[in-house]
Amino acid sequence: MPVPLFLAPMAGVTDLPFRLLARECGADLTITEFTSSAGLSRDQANSWMKLESDPRETPFIPQIFGGNKAEMVASVEMLQERADIIDLNFGCPAPGITKNCAGAALMGEPDHLIEIVSACIEASNVPITAKLRMGTGYIENNIVKLAPQLEELGVMRLCVHGRTLKQRYTGGADWKTIADVAEAVEIPVIANGDIIDAASAQACLDETGAAGLMIGRGAIGRPMIFNEIKTQLGWSKKESPWKEDDIFASRLWCWNRYIELSQETTGLQHKWLKRHALAFTKGLPGSKAARTEMARNNDAATMAEAIKNWLSQKL
Repeated sequence: MPVPLFLAPMAGVTDLPFRLLARECGADLTITEFTSSAGLSRDQANSWMKLESDPRETPFIPQIFGGNKAEMVASVEMLQERADIIDLNFGCPAPGITKNCAGAALMGEPDHLIEIVSACIEASNVPITAKLRMGTGYIENNIVKLAPQLEELGVMRLCVHGRTLKQRYTGGADWKTIADVAEAVEIPVIANGDIIDAASAQACLDETGAAGLMIGRGAIGRPMIFNEIKTQLGWSKKESPWKEDDIFASRLWCWNRYIELSQETTGLQHKWLKRHALAFTKGLPGSKAARTEMARNNDAATMAEAIKNWLSQKL
């Protein structure tokens, strides 16, 4: 049975052009990369740049993080006129975030986490969702106990990454615990972790009974994964605009479309182009030559054309 597919919010990856590209490749919902509530509440330009959107991105779901309740509430209030849904991040394991008791570190401070969520919901006129991990991994995992409390507060939807803070991105995702969360609440639970193709998508659904799937690392450089899952599982018969059986052709189409979407929205951004060029060429035969082209070109437009030519020559 079809369920919605989400593009996970990923720092340094899910810029606006990439989110729009993922939508065109079959993602049903996209979320901005997580943004600091401290930066937003202080009206810092670089924080607000992460929350640029486009009419084609509906619903628009910004994700915010922070361990200071006042800053989180202020950010929620400032986003009321822009957001359709606001997602709260309690899942990021990055040391730079967790050292300030934010992200997944708040799984170890559940009372504080509940206070933040409660205050954000009270301040918001739009639905609030949350992304969490199973726990910190240093004490007993608490997501199954925490989920019903969040539901009672009024959280609209939960996304659970099947790993702990301690694990970061190592080891296998624990889908059994996600199943336990789905059993414990009535609100939708979205499963996240180790979904890399149609087979793993179906296996995750079978084990978790989740209401949706969120794909993160599996979509880096491969936004076509959403269409592949839908067509291979029989959820959609929509033909893709790229050649399904030609990896160079599919990545060339995606690269060209990413460039077009960038030009239509944010403009070509050199650092964004470089990280996506690395991702779109990773694992391809001869990708070392593509990396040489990236190093040689400091101009965004020149780099965009160089990667396009490199992918075209492989067809």
